[in-house]
Amino acid sequence: MFEAQEINAEHKDLIHDVAYDYYGERMATCSSDQYVKVWDQNSEGKWILTSSWKAHSGSVWKVTWAHPEFGQVLATCSFDRTAAVWEELVGETPCPAERGNRHWVRRTNLVDSRTSVTDVKFGPKTQGLQLATCSADGVIRIYEAPDVMNLSQWTLQHEVQCKLSCSCLSWNPSLSKNHPLMLAVGSDDTNPANGGKVFIYEYSDNIRRWMKTETINSITDPVHDISFSPNLGRSFHLLAVATKDVRIISLTPIPDNASLQSGLSKLEIQTSAQFDDHGCTVWRVCWNITGTILASSGDDGCVRMFKMNYINSWKPVAVLKGDGSHISSETQRSSISSAAGLPTPPVSQTARYIKLGTIAQSREVPWH
Repeated sequence: MFEAQEINAEHKDLIHDVAYDYYGERMATCSSDQYVKVWDQNSEGKWILTSSWKAHSGSVWKVTWAHPEFGQVLATCSFDRTAAVWEELVGETPCPAERGNRHWVRRTNLVDSRTSVTDVKFGPKTQGLQLATCSADGVIRIYEAPDVMNLSQWTLQHEVQCKLSCSCLSWNPSLSKNHPLMLAVGSDDTNPANGGKVFIYEYSDNIRRWMKTETINSITDPVHDISFSPNLGRSFHLLAVATKDVRIISLTPIPDNASLQSGLSKLEIQTSAQFDDHGCTVWRVCWNITGTILASSGDDGCVRMFKMNYINSWKPVAVLKGDGSHISSETQRSSISSAAGLPTPPVSQTARYIKLGTIAQSREVPWH
């Protein structure tokens, strides 16, 4: 987890998750002080705090945006064993002086879990308004809003048992009709003897149930984050996993008669890349919109970026420190090689990143 920075002499908290909306113009954060904050980017590139509210009675682990065609909608999950759906309203306040201001209202509270709800994600927009949650009790739950105009009504469609505690999940965003609905789930179980910690589930239209199709047995360390890559016409899927290092897993469907009858895919699983550049625990992984660049963050206080070239080979391309400064690939590789007693390899790719904006009222947000 990220190290907290003291905001003032009496208050200290941790940001657990940051999520951008579909257009990248709004940002939501959640933290251990039980609050959710929403930031808007102005014309000067500065991030302005526009909303802040107490969302749960325990630490808020994750926050995520729904697709904008459903409105300005957020979902959160918490240590208090609940997940919640929030909608932004404009100008609908009883006080005339506050009309025109934006505020967020809780549309529903999902209370089926008996333990901490560790992750929450909206499904692909082509499936309507669906929401998946996972919990420390090892249960994956799929909810659906039958009427997207009434976000107060959600039905529990599926409840899937996983043999281990669940820490994170990711929907496969592929829009191909040849690819069934797919979920990847990670476990933070610390016992290597329990086997693989990443599970692949698919929805079978034949039996109308979610079924586990694969377990990635090569990952036996606790998994902290997991993310499917956007699929823009590829015949295979890419899955990023944050564990003690960064893993990029390729999942290639193999058609056969059994798969056609069951409606489930048989997958060929390969490790496309593995990076231990952080040298410590990795907590988050995130893709760019084309699925060609992967960003990761870890306990070393850096964001590291990896890029795929035209022959599907992955290489590190940039490192950003917590203060926004850039570390050159030469410096990065030299320090890693020196620590390992290895010769410094040649650098084939470089990149530069510049600061696009700052956050106003910085004392109101904890940075890690």
